[in-house]
Amino acid sequence: MKLNEINDNPGARKSRIRVGRGIGSGKGKTGGRGVKGQKSRTGVAIKGFEGGQMPLHRRLPKRGFNNIFAKDFNEVSLERIQVAIDAGRLDASKPVTVEALKEAGVVRRIKDGVRLLGPGELKLAVTFEIAGASKPALEAVEKSGGSIKVLAAKPAADETEAA
Repeated sequence: MKLNEINDNPGARKSRIRVGRGIGSGKGKTGGRGVKGQKSRTGVAIKGFEGGQMPLHRRLPKRGFNNIFAKDFNEVSLERIQVAIDAGRLDASKPVTVEALKEAGVVRRIKDGVRLLGPGELKLAVTFEIAGASKPALEAVEKSGGSIKVLAAKPAADETEAA
C-alpha cells in the first residue's frame, strides 16, 4: 500500500445534493420543497409548532426555579492546597485567602468566596480566611494545627446595585 493509493471506502463520503439546478437533476424547480405555502419560502423555522396542537414544551409542567440569592463558591480540596504548598506556589506561613489562591493558580476566577472541602491532608499548620469549610476539612485543618477564619461571603453583583 502506498500513500497515494489510500482512499475512503465506497459510500463513506456522500456528496451533497445541489438543489434547484434544473429539471434534469430531479431536484430542480421547487427544489424538493413542494409547492407554495410558508414552508416553501426561505427563512422559515417553525420550531416546536405541531400543526395547531398544543406543543410539547407547553403541555409539560414547569419545574423548579432559579434562586437569585444563591452563592457560587470556588470549591477547593485540601489536597490541591497541599500540592500548591509543596510546589512553592502558596506560602503556608501567610493566611490563605481567595487572592492568594488565585495568584497560586489554584482557582481560576474569584467567585463569591472559597469553600474548603475535605479530601486530602495538610502536612503544615495553615491559617485560612475563607467563606466556608466542610466538616471533614475543618477537622483536618485543626488536626494539622491550623485554623479557619470564616468570612462573610461577599454580596453578589445584583445585591450591591439594589442597595
